[in-house]
Amino acid sequence: MLSINNLTLHFGQRTLFNGVNLFVGERECLGLTGKNGAGKSTLLRCIAGKVAASEGNISLPRDTTIGFLEQEMHHNDDRTVMEEASAAFEEIQRLERLIEAYTKEITERTDYESEDFQRTIDRLSEANDRLNLLGGANMQERTQRILQGLGFLATDMDRKLREFSGGWKMRVELAKLLLRNPDLLLLDEPTNHLDIESIEWLEEFLKTYAGAIILISHDKAFLDALTKRTVEITSSRVYDFKGNYSKYIAWRAEEIERQEQAFKNQQKYIEDTQKLIDKFRAKKNKAAFAQSLIKKLDKLERLEPDEFENASLNFRFPPAPRSGKVVFTAEQLKKSFGDLDVFENIDIIVGRQEKVALVGKNGAGKSTFSRILIGKETFEGMFQIGHNVEIGYYAQNQADELNPEKSVFETLDDEAQGDIRKNLRALLGAFLFSGEDVDKKVKVLSGGEKARLALCKLLLQPYNFLILDEPTNHLDMRSKDVLKSALQAYDGTMLIVSHDRDFLAELTEMVYEVTPTGLKQYIGDIRHFLNQRKAQSIAAYEADKQHQKRSETVIEEPKKAVLSHAEKKEQERERRIARNRVTKLETRIEEIEAEIAKLDQQMLEIDFTDPALSEKVLGEYNALKTKLADVVSSWEEAEEIASKLETE
Repeated sequence: MLSINNLTLHFGQRTLFNGVNLFVGERECLGLTGKNGAGKSTLLRCIAGKVAASEGNISLPRDTTIGFLEQEMHHNDDRTVMEEASAAFEEIQRLERLIEAYTKEITERTDYESEDFQRTIDRLSEANDRLNLLGGANMQERTQRILQGLGFLATDMDRKLREFSGGWKMRVELAKLLLRNPDLLLLDEPTNHLDIESIEWLEEFLKTYAGAIILISHDKAFLDALTKRTVEITSSRVYDFKGNYSKYIAWRAEEIERQEQAFKNQQKYIEDTQKLIDKFRAKKNKAAFAQSLIKKLDKLERLEPDEFENASLNFRFPPAPRSGKVVFTAEQLKKSFGDLDVFENIDIIVGRQEKVALVGKNGAGKSTFSRILIGKETFEGMFQIGHNVEIGYYAQNQADELNPEKSVFETLDDEAQGDIRKNLRALLGAFLFSGEDVDKKVKVLSGGEKARLALCKLLLQPYNFLILDEPTNHLDMRSKDVLKSALQAYDGTMLIVSHDRDFLAELTEMVYEVTPTGLKQYIGDIRHFLNQRKAQSIAAYEADKQHQKRSETVIEEPKKAVLSHAEKKEQERERRIARNRVTKLETRIEEIEAEIAKLDQQMLEIDFTDPALSEKVLGEYNALKTKLADVVSSWEEAEEIASKLETE
């Protein structure tokens, strides 16, 4: 499908990525990861033909169609939602015109045996096949289904785009891409601005997508659900791993450990060799030996563990001052914008040190509710903040509110008070701003850097109530993990608005779902909420189904067919074969792990002055790691099949 060969891109004196080689097969879903600024989005732009590479080439089969969802998009605000989404069918309309022209040409020609006539028939066939693939027969129905899956209501279809926020406009752009059904789908952060229900719908849609997908996302759960291959871009190389993101991270940790051990071994060898050189270089009868050692060191290829792993976000929130037992109370809270009722009948009491997640569909009023808590929105009903409550607030557009003309250091220095002013550079260093970075203007920072700087401001003074509205937007995976660890250790009260399931998991003890008619409370974290909500939906469905049955003629269900003796034996044979395959794969996993352990020991004693030997051993090691990942993947599939057969 897609072949990238030795792709290199320079920006002035900076090399963004160097010598990237990658092959993506048909119907393969690949997760593209790497720290912010590594070049992930730029690589997608190169594939889409929007950025020219400095070196190398990108190859695609003839007539391959590409769909590209960028983070920055342009829309026609004068169109309705349905009109803009229907623009996806420009190719269908073009194909219909082609089919009409080819059909007319064939009926009028008489040179049936000519090659040109046959080519016209082939083109007509290709156009019909493409039209069938795009689903030209049910454009209206497909458009509404996809738009509603992404969260639009039936009443939204005729509303102008200008009435919607940037997040909703992004959904329209995503709908257009899915409707076009391209051979290669390039998705850059598609879950940004999607609520949990829409993310789950998109997951299910993409699982059965007929083309290839390259996906950039900071949503770990979304990546794990869709991808079976992970490619990470670092400053030194590209890692290509057969497995989802979570499996890749586990393998990567082992890889870093191996790199560090190899680096330590080489440093010890260099140190020992240097001691010999210093010992013998002054002795006439040993001078030649000393010179040979010097040449060996000069030829030695120095190892360096990946720089990517050396820098990580590391911080803790200041201890929270003690507040009253009740942090805030709301009764019969209602919010309207003119004739639009956002929510009503909100009743909630949050106590000291409670950690709460606030979820709900986009437009349900989560951010509005957060702004009521900090006194930036009017409301109807009763709302009261508790005794001695100090609020720290992070808005989802907090990074955009930073002064673009100030430097990173000035942004903190202008607001810091007391002893913390002495430690501003250390604080910035904890958020990966070091050296000349602290003097950069805010306007030149990336989205992730601005988000980190805005979070950094929360540490300038102690708060006992943190309100965080989409704090993980623009943060990379590692930054999100460290932020989550800091929040888990935080000893104050916390309310988080987020659609990131992996981030919320095991972080909060209570989930409140905002609905137009009030709050629904769920005890537990986000996983309990999702499971419980699905159970409630099924219960409601079953209740409705029972109601229908009472008004209809009762039809007795047919009894379950009894298996014959021969069928039982065949079923047992299939179970035995499936379980034997699981056992064999488990044995093979143990064998490969034993081989890896042997190589681990061998690498502790390897002579790094022998490049051929080093390359051979490291090659074997990496090959075994890849083989282990493949066998583990096969074992998981075999175990799933065996378990399913055993429950039948």
